[in-house]
Amino acid sequence: MLEKLAKQTAIYGISTIVVRFLNYLLTPYYTRIFDQGEYGIVTDIYALIPFALVILSMGMESSYFRFTTRAEEQGGDIMESKRRVFATTWGITSLNAVIFFAIVWLLNGAISHIMGEAYVTHPEYVTVVAAIVMVDVWTMIPFSRLREQGRAMRFVMLKALSVLLNVGLAIAFGIAGLYSTSFGVGWVLIANLIASVVTLIALLPTTGGVVPRIDVALLRKIFVYSLPLLISGIAGTANEFIDRQMIKYLTPGGEATAMAELGIYGAIVKIAVVMTLFTQMYRLAAEPFFLSSFKREEFKEANAASMKYFVMASVIIFLGIVLFRDLFALIVGRSFREGIEILPIVLAANVLAGIWFNLSFWYKREEKTKYAAYITFLGLAITVALSFILVPKMGYRGAAWVRLIAEAAMVVWSYILCRRHFPIPYDLKRIGEYFALGAAIYAISEYALMGMSYGLHMATNVALFMVAICYAIWREKIDVNGLLKAVIGKFRR
Repeated sequence: MLEKLAKQTAIYGISTIVVRFLNYLLTPYYTRIFDQGEYGIVTDIYALIPFALVILSMGMESSYFRFTTRAEEQGGDIMESKRRVFATTWGITSLNAVIFFAIVWLLNGAISHIMGEAYVTHPEYVTVVAAIVMVDVWTMIPFSRLREQGRAMRFVMLKALSVLLNVGLAIAFGIAGLYSTSFGVGWVLIANLIASVVTLIALLPTTGGVVPRIDVALLRKIFVYSLPLLISGIAGTANEFIDRQMIKYLTPGGEATAMAELGIYGAIVKIAVVMTLFTQMYRLAAEPFFLSSFKREEFKEANAASMKYFVMASVIIFLGIVLFRDLFALIVGRSFREGIEILPIVLAANVLAGIWFNLSFWYKREEKTKYAAYITFLGLAITVALSFILVPKMGYRGAAWVRLIAEAAMVVWSYILCRRHFPIPYDLKRIGEYFALGAAIYAISEYALMGMSYGLHMATNVALFMVAICYAIWREKIDVNGLLKAVIGKFRR
C-alpha cells in the first residue's frame, strides 16, 4: 500500500529537487550582489507571498482532493462531478485573486507606508507583488488537478518551466546591470512575474476545456469543509512568516539594522531548504494519497508507517546538513555566514513541521478540520508571545528558538488530539530510536570531536553520516535496488 506513496514521493522528490536546485542558485547569487538590507527586502516579500496565497486559496486545494474523492464514492457521472468541483474551486480562488489585486492597486500608498520605508520609496514593489500573487493563485487549482490525476511528470515539467524562466531572467537582469538601477531589487519581482504569467499560459491546455465557474450550491458544501482549513492555514502560514516580521519590527537599532538581521536570517533559512524540499515533495504525493478512498484501518496503518519513514528520512537529511554546515555556509555570501549557528535550530523546526503535517491527515479525512485551527493558533500564540521576549534580546537567534518551540508545541498537541479522537498506532519506539540516533551522532560531531583537524573532522563526519544511512536501511530492511528500479521505470513510462 505504501509502495505507491513511496514511488510518487520519489518522483516528485527527484524532479522537485532538480528544479528547486536551479532556483536555489539564486540564493548564493543574490547574497553576493545585494547587501544584507537589500536581501532583507527580498526575504520580507517572499515571506509575505505565501501568507497571501493561503488566504486567497481558502483551503480549496485540500477541498478539491476531498470532493473529487466524494464524487468517486457517490458514483453517477463521476467525470462531470469532478469537472464541477474543479470549475467551482478554480472559480472562487480566481475571483478572490482579482479582488485582491484591485484592492492592493487602489490602496498601494497606504500599504507601502505600513510595510516600511523601503516600500514607501518604491510603492511599485507592492503592486508587482500583488500581480505575482494573483497569477499564482490562478494556477493553484489547475496544478492540484494534475496531482489528483496522478500526472506527476506534467506537474513537474510546468513547475520546472517557471523556475528555469525565473532563474534565467534573474541572472540576465543582473548581467544587464538592472539591479544597480533605482528600481533595484524590484527586478527580482519582475522576473518572478514574467515566469508566473508564462507558466499560467502553459498550464491552461491541461484544464480540459473547463473554465472557472462557481456552482453556488456546491460551494456552500465545500466551504463547510474548507473554512476551518482556511482559518488554520492563515494561522499556520502566519506562524511561518511572523518570525520575519518580528525580526523586522522588534529588533532594536532602527530599520536598517532590522533589515540586515532579517537578511541574515532569511539566508540561513534558505540553506535549510533541503529539509523543506523533502517535506514539500512528500506533501505533493501524500495529500492526494491519504485523502483518497481509504478504509479506516487501512488509513491508520498507512499513516503510522509513513510517519516512521518520514522521521527516518528527516533525521538523515538533518545530519547530512548539520554535519557539513561549514560547506553549506559557502552557499551564501560571506557577510551572511555569521548566522550559520542557527542552522541546526531551523532544521530541527522544519523536521517538527513535517511531523505536524503527518499528524494532520486524520482530521482532514474525518472532515474535522476545526482541529487544524486549534493547533495552528496555539503555534501562532506561542510565536508572538515568545518573540516579544526573545527577539529584542537575541535578534534572529531568538526568532530561530521561537520557531523551534512553537513547532514542538504544535506537534505535542496534535499528537494528544490524535490519541484522543482518532488513535493511530504510531511506532513511537522506532521513531524515538531515530531521534536518539540523530541526536547522538550530532552530539559526537559537535562536542566529542572538538580539537580535531578540519580534514579529520570532516572525514569522521562522513563516516558518521554513512552509519546513519546504513543503520536505517538495515533497520527497515529497505530494498534500495527495488525502489530505484520502480522510480526509473516510472520516469521511462
